[in-house]
Amino acid sequence: MRGDITGLFEKIFRPKAAAVTQDGFWKTFTAYQPQFYTVEGQVYEILLVRAAIDFRARQNTKLKVQIRGSANDRLRTLVQHKPSEWQTWYKFLYRVSTILDVQNNCIIVPILDDLGRVCGYYPILPSSTSIVNVDGEPFLKWTFSDGRQAAIELKRCGILNKYQYLSDFFGSDNKALDSTMNLISINEQNIAEAVKQSATFRFMARVSNFTKAEDLKKESQRFSAENFSSENGNGGMLLFPSTFTDIKQVTAAAYNVDKAQLELIQSNVFSYFGVNEKLLQSLATADELDGFFNCCVEPFEIQLSETLTDMTFSAREQSAGNRVDVTANRLQYASLSQRIEMARELGDRGMILRDEIRELFNLAPLPDGIGQTAPVRGEYYNVGDARPTGEEDYDGNEQ
Repeated sequence: MRGDITGLFEKIFRPKAAAVTQDGFWKTFTAYQPQFYTVEGQVYEILLVRAAIDFRARQNTKLKVQIRGSANDRLRTLVQHKPSEWQTWYKFLYRVSTILDVQNNCIIVPILDDLGRVCGYYPILPSSTSIVNVDGEPFLKWTFSDGRQAAIELKRCGILNKYQYLSDFFGSDNKALDSTMNLISINEQNIAEAVKQSATFRFMARVSNFTKAEDLKKESQRFSAENFSSENGNGGMLLFPSTFTDIKQVTAAAYNVDKAQLELIQSNVFSYFGVNEKLLQSLATADELDGFFNCCVEPFEIQLSETLTDMTFSAREQSAGNRVDVTANRLQYASLSQRIEMARELGDRGMILRDEIRELFNLAPLPDGIGQTAPVRGEYYNVGDARPTGEEDYDGNEQ
């Protein structure tokens, strides 16, 4: 290891990445400044919201990332099993998905070798991000929580976003969810307060012969100390002097939202993140899982594919067939019976390989390349192939 490399920051951002001189913000079409700030995960602290984000992230980790083409054989070898030496593909995809849902923006930076070639990817979470002008070239500049700064050419980095409207480069924040999160928080506080109040006894009474407010306060404190402290030894019996009249117990009733209101609040979260209660509790049917794939996983897959491809290959290299493919086996979302039927129908006709059939059931590939063959039932033939004597061809003529 090089002596001047001391940590992850230095590994990802070479010294020159922090030594750029900016000349204001990069001009965009809108007057909106091209920058955003991390919200420090407030959205992620709400239980229901975190459950929705976690479910989406776990589903996105099922995606596979592959390098196509021969423009960067070294990269294809390096990222075959992991995007960098610090993350597996599972952790990479999970974090990218989580950051994207919490911030509506996710920045992926390339890891460069000593020759400046891309040799990996890493998602970062800075305190602030802006696009600045450096000698006429747009750079992404970051400030991290410890005060350190770094900058890399915009064209080298990847930006994934959601709800992109005001900014030409970044997505909007999650303020649309604030009112729903406040309602969830208030309801949880009400429940906690109701638990506290249920263990508290309070009384109200008229007291005679007291004219000063401080005397009333002292009498209230004396009564509470003698009757409600753990050392009073009264066995739960309250004794009132004759100076107390119109004695009534005060019962506090905490307000909790009813079932319909609670379902409306939850529905707002579910609609915002494209999930539902059955998905979060692993009770969804195959059709519901397929709907989630179409709504959430597939758009994430497309955006990540395009982002990594643009980070990695030039336009000329892309036109020659070089790209980063992020794909998913949609059949993994099907029920067991649907997988069996699919394996039977496609396998019988030689449309999928033996290893692909095994993958449907989470089985390892067959050894020695045996699984790279396609099974075909004996009664299926290609048009024009020779057939046993006595069988009719496609024109109805006996051979």
